[in-house]
This record gives sequence, structure tokens and C-alpha cells, in this order.
Amino acid sequence: MNKEKNTYFPEIEDIKRAAENIKKVSEVTPLGYSLRYSKQFQSNIFFKREDLQQVRSYKIRGAYNKISSLNTSQSSCGVVCASAGNHAQGVALSCKLLEIKGTIYMPAPTPNQKVEQVKMFGEDYIDIKLEGDTFDDAYHAAMIECSELGKTFIHPFNDEKVIEGQATIGLEIIQQSDIPIDYVFIAIGGGGLAAGLSTVFKILSPNTKIIGVEPEGAPSMKTSIQNNKNTTLTTIEKFIDGAAVKRVGDLNFEICKQNLDGIITVPEGKVCETILELYNKDAIVVEPAGALSISALDFYKDEIKGKHVVCVVSGSNNDITRTPEIKERALLYANLKHYFIINFPQRAGALKEFVVDILGENDDITYFQYAKKTNRENGSAVVGVQLKSASDLKPLIDKMKHHKFFGDYLNDKPDLFQFLV
Repeated sequence: MNKEKNTYFPEIEDIKRAAENIKKVSEVTPLGYSLRYSKQFQSNIFFKREDLQQVRSYKIRGAYNKISSLNTSQSSCGVVCASAGNHAQGVALSCKLLEIKGTIYMPAPTPNQKVEQVKMFGEDYIDIKLEGDTFDDAYHAAMIECSELGKTFIHPFNDEKVIEGQATIGLEIIQQSDIPIDYVFIAIGGGGLAAGLSTVFKILSPNTKIIGVEPEGAPSMKTSIQNNKNTTLTTIEKFIDGAAVKRVGDLNFEICKQNLDGIITVPEGKVCETILELYNKDAIVVEPAGALSISALDFYKDEIKGKHVVCVVSGSNNDITRTPEIKERALLYANLKHYFIINFPQRAGALKEFVVDILGENDDITYFQYAKKTNRENGSAVVGVQLKSASDLKPLIDKMKHHKFFGDYLNDKPDLFQFLV
């Protein structure tokens, strides 16, 4: 492995020490064979189930390894982190187990369910402070407290001890598999997990190809590798919140640009399809970031045929209130949900004509917003239609135009579409 001068790369002995350090608090999660996905892709597909950790994500590994490495002076001063998700839970549980006081900054709009979960894991050893509207607001407040009170900031990914803790997943996979692994698919947010795991495989299983997976709306690692420098994105799609960051860790970028054998971005709608499939067909609950690695398989189906493949399922902290949005995004991605402006003639029977003569027998109206204007010949309605097959879209639009009902198609107009989804 080529190591650039003055660049940090985890050492295998440090990762083994991390594994020993966290073994009392981190589960050795199963490496389970997926019969359904193996049959679908004509491969041997295994899931590394980090969603089965006590905090329902791999974050406990890095958080505990970092906090337990602090000296007495640092421990007595306490720690601080900024997170609205899995990292906060990992830090909270680590603080309780190590009896170290911690302050966790979370954005004010964080769902109460997540706040309560962090409280449950940290109990009396943590204080939660809701600050600002975004993660950046919470992060800024956390750094101020560290500076003013001499506390240690526990970074979610850009930290050597955190990287070494996350890397222990790689050790477990190699120990659990009795066959050579051809591919490992792993989600990338800030890059701590990808940096650590890829290092383990490059040392112990160099023929294994490591594929990083990012959300299409937040390709921070892919952009940085293409630019050959760590690049901050100006805007990101935040739906896959566990993997949506504007800038990956500097340490992680340097490691990943050398270690990754490929990197792919996956549409958010595809991830939603995977979440629903895993729940309905496999009884597995995953969060959006946890479904990223599995979602990438479709895009590698030719390359992985006949291969031994591992997908790291990174977490399962999914908010059930997001289910309607997940379903909506999945249907849109599958080209089964469509929104239109429909021009209804302002006469009796117009709606019946639309339903009977234009819609197919398997089409379903899922959204209808109409305001009658008595001084106009036509009244416009926004109508959402769910189709049984994507191929039904063109015939539907043709019939709308033939009967002079068609006004506009909204799915490809993001400025208007954002008000519907």
C-alpha cells in the first residue's frame, strides 16, 4: 500500500488493540447469508448486521474506542459531540459505561424520539443541548464549549481512534468468513468506516474489492476523489441523513482515495425501494444509510455474478414517521407515481369522464387538489396518479391530450414538485 508522506494510515496492530478494547461493549455482529439476494444476483450475498448493535449502529465502536483512550485529565474535564443521529447514541452509551460526563449538541428540530433515545443510553452522564436549526449550528456551539471549558470534542469520523474503532468491523468479517471475499460494499458519510475497513482488507485480504457507496444527492467523497483534493459541497440532499455530509474527513479522504477500488452514488429513491423490500420480504428494519450498500448491488449485478459479496448494514435507527415519504420516493423512482396539472372543463360530468375514459382500470388517484373558478371555462387541478406499470405513463398522457385534459407534467419540474413531495 502506497502511503503518502505525513499521511495517517491505521496500523493493523492498533486496530487489533481497538478490537480488544471494545469487545465488552460492542457486539460481534452476525455475517448472515441472504438467500433472496443471493438468488436474485446469482452470487453469495452476506449482510454484516451492524444494525443489531445495542445502539443499532456501528458508531459505538469508534465512540467507545476514542473516549476510552482519553487520559485522566481529559476524562475529568468531560467530552462534547455534535450529532442528531447514531454518533450521539454511541457517545452517550460510552459516557455512561466509562462514567465520563458528556455534552451532546443536537439541532433544535431533531425529532423527540431521537432525543429520548440518546437520553436513555446516556442517563445521568450526559446533558443534551438543542442548538440552532442545522447540524452546523450545533457543531459550532459544541466547538465553542470545547474551547472555553477545555473539553475534548469527539468527532464522528475524522479522528484516528474513531477510525480504528470502526475498522474492527473489517477484522470481524475476515474472521467470520471461511471463503475469500470478492467484494465489500460499504456506505460512506464522513468516511470513518470506509477508511478503517478498507485498510484492514488492503492488509489482510488485498484481492477483495472495496466499493464505497454514497447518496446521489451528497457525493462528497466521490467529488473529492475526482478533484484529487478534499472538496466541500455547497448543497446536499439531506434525506439519507446518516450519510449526507458536505465534506468528508481529511484523514478519511487520504485513506479512501488510495484504498477504494470503486465508488458509486445511488439515487435516494432506489434506497427507499431497498428499505421497503427489506422490511416486507426479509423483516429487516434499516435506516436510509443502512440500506445504501445493498442498494448498490443492482448497479454491480454483472460484476458480482458468481462472486462472494459482503454488504455492511450500518444501522437501523429509522424514524417510523418517515414511512410515507419513503414509500413516495420509492414509487417515484420506480416511475409508478406521477403528478399532473389537469384542466377540467367546468361542467357536470367532467370528473367522471376523466376517471372512466382516461384513467386505466389499474390506475389510482392518490392526490387531488382542485378549486372551482366560476368565471372560467376550465379549472385546473393538481392530480397524483399511481400506475401499476411504468409503461402505462405514455398511454395515459396520450389519452389526456386527446380528450384535452392535459395541462402539465410536474415530476420533472423540481421548483413546483417540492411542494408535493
